[in-house]
Amino acid sequence: MWYRSGTMPARNYLNRRLSDGVRRVGFRKWYERELLSSHAHMLLALLCTIALMGSLEAFNGGTLAEKFLDIVFFVVSGAIGLWALRRYLYLLMHAEEVANQAVCPQCQEYGRFTVASEDRRNDQVTVCCRKCQHHWTINA
Repeated sequence: MWYRSGTMPARNYLNRRLSDGVRRVGFRKWYERELLSSHAHMLLALLCTIALMGSLEAFNGGTLAEKFLDIVFFVVSGAIGLWALRRYLYLLMHAEEVANQAVCPQCQEYGRFTVASEDRRNDQVTVCCRKCQHHWTINA
């Protein structure tokens, strides 16, 4: 996917890896937490957009020093907003990509598996269905 091309880090520093999350809280809770984290970044991007509009409004009046401060505030809000938007898209797409692979190919059970092994170098997790004991690989 586009987020693995080197533009974004493959490691998610704010959330647990798939294998760690499934071992601790299960797949469904891990997925829920990924989505909540994603939407928190979307909210941050929205707040930065409001801050951008506020700094543009404040730019109309004031001294030269206040205008310089407004420009700095505008740049900082824009940078944080862009980071938050990229992070939102990364977390959302990663969670959805993993969720699309969370169905057992044999019995069609969704999200009920345990981690059998993981290959961190290739970013793959081998999982075992709790219902039929079938093993398959999820690209995390």
